Amino acid sequence: MTGHNRHCFTYGSLMTEHIMFGVCGMQLSAKPARLTGFSRHPVKDEDYPGIVPSDADEVHGVLYLAVPADAIARLDAFEGEQYRRTPVTVECPDGQQLSADTYVFRPELAHLLLPGDWDEAAFEREGRARFERKFTRED
Repeated sequence: MTGHNRHCFTYGSLMTEHIMFGVCGMQLSAKPARLTGFSRHPVKDEDYPGIVPSDADEVHGVLYLAVPADAIARLDAFEGEQYRRTPVTVECPDGQQLSADTYVFRPELAHLLLPGDWDEAAFEREGRARFERKFTRED
């Protein structure tokens, strides 16, 4: 594995910087970005979403810049078996297009995705506390 850093596009719980910090163990530079050709959906019985390819849709999220390989490995472990790390191109508000990795929900698990967009406001209001208790326990 080369030691070069990758950008990482996040669209759910990891848009919250302190959750991303908890997973990666480091502070990362971030900026808003948009991913076209995907749609975001709630995962059944979970507080986090998944994305799947969808030609006419787009997902707004947070792009973390220059994520080191060891942090990517931690993200891979955090995201687990439901997701596949996938290279994508995202667009920043200034029109700049950047290559990044993102975590796409595995097609064979698509039956776990609910219709409609993931409710980011509901996550902030109620899901985030549950999510943090479940996923960011101190070792």
